[in-house]
Amino acid sequence: MPLHRPPVAVLAAVALLAPAGPAVAAPAASSSSPVASAVAAVSAASVTSAVSAASEDDGFTLTDPRITESSGLAASRAHPGVYWTHNDQDEPRVFAVDGRTGETVATVTLRGVGKPRDMEAISVGPDGYVYVGDIGDNLNGSWSHVWIYRFREPERLRDTAVDATQYTVRYEDGPRDAEALMVHPRTGRAYIASKNEEGGGLYEGPAKLSAEGVNVFRRVGEVPWVTDGAFSPDGTRLVLRGYFSARGYAWKDGRLGADHRVRAPILGQSESVTYTADGTALLFGTEGARSRVARVPVEGTGAAPSPDAPGGPSGTGGTGAAGTGGGQAQGDGAPGGSAYTVGLLALGAALLLGLRRLRARGGKGGGGGAPGA
Repeated sequence: MPLHRPPVAVLAAVALLAPAGPAVAAPAASSSSPVASAVAAVSAASVTSAVSAASEDDGFTLTDPRITESSGLAASRAHPGVYWTHNDQDEPRVFAVDGRTGETVATVTLRGVGKPRDMEAISVGPDGYVYVGDIGDNLNGSWSHVWIYRFREPERLRDTAVDATQYTVRYEDGPRDAEALMVHPRTGRAYIASKNEEGGGLYEGPAKLSAEGVNVFRRVGEVPWVTDGAFSPDGTRLVLRGYFSARGYAWKDGRLGADHRVRAPILGQSESVTYTADGTALLFGTEGARSRVARVPVEGTGAAPSPDAPGGPSGTGGTGAAGTGGGQAQGDGAPGGSAYTVGLLALGAALLLGLRRLRARGGKGGGGGAPGA
């Protein structure tokens, strides 16, 4: 469970516009309230756009009541249409989920590893193994080392216990919090993206992990606030996601290249991302019981129109399959169309204005400080 949550005011603004299902009634507010004015500023077109995007989503819902904090997501290589996930605070176990129904088709318990502290990520390598990153650090530097667990993908999907290998990991520049573990689909090399509100680092592991001694990960790039990441199946792109947005990077010779915005849904606690096995779509997951996994087609693959193609979204930059376009991309999390973006900006501005007025009133009253933002 992450220690640093998005500001409440921001979450409130996002919740009102998020394409995450039917609307929930909000407490009544005075007609003179800045918040009420903000809600009124959101156009009907914004709400219609959000609902439309939600209805078009063809992802799936995690139905297993044991999965309450899905923190990682990875497409199986051995079983097409199946996705691996796990809770962050749990036993050493992972779940195989059917991408059509959202039902758990296998629970795999890992033998030979210690008690997990904070499992935050999962990735499938080219060697037929699944890698689980026990790399979370809610105190942002309290652990001198973290772990990666590795087990071979079972040939049959059923509840089972398997032998796993535990790797000890340290960062060359000291302990840090992280939630993203990515294994390159061609080289098999492991990478970790640290999580920091001011911007994190991309860390590269040894060419081959060793179960003996310590595996030192060295910093090879700078990244934004990251909660998960995934390589494209062909290894030419890397997508990193945060709470409210996602970015794609060209990947060549083990280093980050040109970056661009990636369309990402707004979710309650955005924790995971993976490519589909064929690379035509991204799946974005979130924490919570019966959480939704949203599917977003990848532009330039034929699954979604290219922004430069006739009839494609207007106002977007040219981000082809290689992920190297550099134009102005559509707003992160927007279900499409300028009405949504305008509504979000109007609501955000009104909320900020409301907070300022509340602070001013608190100062005049002399009875305590302003409400926390």
